[in-house]
Amino acid sequence: MYDDKFLPKLSQNLLEILKDNEFYDITIEVGNDPYVKIFRAHMIILNYRSLYLRRILSTNKKKDDGSLTHIKLPNIAPEIFQMVLRYIYGGRLSLEEYDNSDIVKILVTASELNLQELITYLQSFLIENKRNWIEQNFDLIFQTSFNNDSFLKLQNFCTELMSKEPEKIFNSINFNSISEKCLISLIQLDNIQIDNIKVWEHVLKWGIAQNPELPSDLSNYSKEDFNTLKDTLQQCIPFIKFYDLTSKEFLDKVYPYKKIIPKELRENLNKFYLNHDCKPITQKTTKEISTKCIDSRIITYQHAELISKWIDKLENVNKVYEFNLILRGSRDGFLPSKFHEICDNQPHTLTIIKVKDSDEILGGYNPIIWKSNGTHNNTQDSFIFSFKNKDNIGDHILSRVVNEMCAIYDDLYYGPTFDVDLVIYGNNFYDKSYCKKDSYDKPIRKSVDRFSVEEYEVFQIIKN
Repeated sequence: MYDDKFLPKLSQNLLEILKDNEFYDITIEVGNDPYVKIFRAHMIILNYRSLYLRRILSTNKKKDDGSLTHIKLPNIAPEIFQMVLRYIYGGRLSLEEYDNSDIVKILVTASELNLQELITYLQSFLIENKRNWIEQNFDLIFQTSFNNDSFLKLQNFCTELMSKEPEKIFNSINFNSISEKCLISLIQLDNIQIDNIKVWEHVLKWGIAQNPELPSDLSNYSKEDFNTLKDTLQQCIPFIKFYDLTSKEFLDKVYPYKKIIPKELRENLNKFYLNHDCKPITQKTTKEISTKCIDSRIITYQHAELISKWIDKLENVNKVYEFNLILRGSRDGFLPSKFHEICDNQPHTLTIIKVKDSDEILGGYNPIIWKSNGTHNNTQDSFIFSFKNKDNIGDHILSRVVNEMCAIYDDLYYGPTFDVDLVIYGNNFYDKSYCKKDSYDKPIRKSVDRFSVEEYEVFQIIKN
């Protein structure tokens, strides 16, 4: 039988070690300019408390000359890391002392550092103690939870709240600021417990709030005003169950906004409500529409359509594959080790890169799995590409592999790399990346100069 009455003293002593100015053997640079702070720590504690830090330290061995090991964590705020570091050393975290938004940041940092015990605890704490705050800040929690596969408890909480108590979200003070993706996830639920006309009213309210320049009186709307609102709600309208409304609801609440409804749907609705013998026209399926909301900060649905054609090696294809985001640099970090942690052994991946200080977009498709073995790997179906900018998808270069034996280069110290034709390399936002034509049929950049990566995303292509 073990007695844990000595643990508080042990925790106190370990926190005193954290303040030690003599025996530390590592410095950690946290944050980005101008908000950077250097922390002193002890490799042995970090190694055993965080799997993520253990992996970093394994590539930053202690130097023989006695100089300190130095690592960087640019994606974490210094004030948040200080809180987490106290937990790492002393197993203590007084959540009552922190703002709710800081607790969410601590949760994200815990995931970054692979602190599973803390991830589980923080999710439970938020759900059990901060329910009202979550309801008022639903978009933040929704986006945070569904951007990270580790936050299953929060994901389940959000899904249940959307289904059983949607009014709490619709009526929250921050409803008008929720993202389009969150709104669509809410209104597309089949078992949502709210009247269909209420859904329409809330969607209208949200759309109008996104365009504060619109007149307050509908009778003063110009053609341009209707088009503005139509563009804002084009992804939401397919999920409104117009055919389940009463005739009065349609006439009073929907018909005045008929100009924002797509022409074909509008004509079908008019026939349905004027002729009760007319059967409703089936609206597009949820899955088909939801693919138009690709979870990317770099490319659009139109890019996804084009890339799907490239994957199938077809000029015309109606199928658009599902682009499942598995890594985002600004969320998961820009270290090669993080790329391999997440993407190794994953087949059919698409890498999208936004070049820093440029509108240029680069990318590559790898149909085989990524590895960390320091060798070239063979495929005849990979390709790389570039877009001059996001707005003109016609201005692109597609380059297919010609030297299949060197199509993919796998190395622990590199990010996604397609021989030397597209090399993602460097620890600081992949600042030593470059493109040189060799194993692919066209160069995708005019310059062979090195560049930095502003943002990058890796998607797994799901072929249903």
